[in-house]
Amino acid sequence: MSTGARSITVGIDGSSTSLDAADWAAREARRRRLPLRLLHAGTGPAVSGRVPDVDVPAGRTRTALDRAAIQLSYAHPALDIIARRTGTPAVQALLAAAADTETLVVGSRGSTGFAGFEVGSVALAVAARAARPVVVVRAGELPEDERTPVTDGSPPDSAPYLPVVLGLDVDRPADDLIRYAFDTAAFRSAPLHVVHAWTRSEPYARAARGPRSGDTARRGDGEGGTLAGTLQPWRRRFPGTTVREHVVQGHPGPHLLRASARAGLLVVGREAGTGPGRSVRALIRHAPCAVAVVPHG
Repeated sequence: MSTGARSITVGIDGSSTSLDAADWAAREARRRRLPLRLLHAGTGPAVSGRVPDVDVPAGRTRTALDRAAIQLSYAHPALDIIARRTGTPAVQALLAAAADTETLVVGSRGSTGFAGFEVGSVALAVAARAARPVVVVRAGELPEDERTPVTDGSPPDSAPYLPVVLGLDVDRPADDLIRYAFDTAAFRSAPLHVVHAWTRSEPYARAARGPRSGDTARRGDGEGGTLAGTLQPWRRRFPGTTVREHVVQGHPGPHLLRASARAGLLVVGREAGTGPGRSVRALIRHAPCAVAVVPHG
């Protein structure tokens, strides 16, 4: 693995949403004790530099990348931050960066640096094709949104983290997806809630001619047993992580959207070589928390 792969990379475009994403990425880099790489894609000569030594030559106005780097260096003084600008178009540049980083972070909406793209299209395009996990951070995301609400006047950053929610299909379990969710929960000392949604097959549904409570209960028990068996080795590998299993009937999208309302991060998968399905795209657009899309074999 290259040195770059041991880092968190975030796309910067000058918008407030990209700054929210950058702050999320900085917190994640700090939790994982990794350097943070800032990437600005756009026209003009490529420049690079290491923060906090952001030197702006006389006569040159500070760019969005400069401002973001300085702001983050003050907010996270112990973090190793590397800033880079490239003239490569946004999606192409972000996909290239994703191949050489542990996690790529993007905002849910674009602005100046990603001109020519509709709202959300950069995030969706990158999440559909990146070689590594992509986290899409919603506009207005704040540090306290990852944690349980504070009611006793204590500092928000001392509150426990909200659960990490993992959407998992037991018919296609994926080690990369499960590992990412367990790792993320462990770094936060957060509980992990695993949601598996199942539906009856069409032939079964036609034969049943309507729901049968006994058949549904037996099918649910079977799905629950399969989920428990899938997670058992991961529970042993992460003994300090509290895991809760939720087996529900129906399409996964609505169940995961409801679960995300009480989550600090939603983790979903996509098969390598394919784009995210309709449910994942809807979750990226509508989930009230950040969404991690993890490619798996």
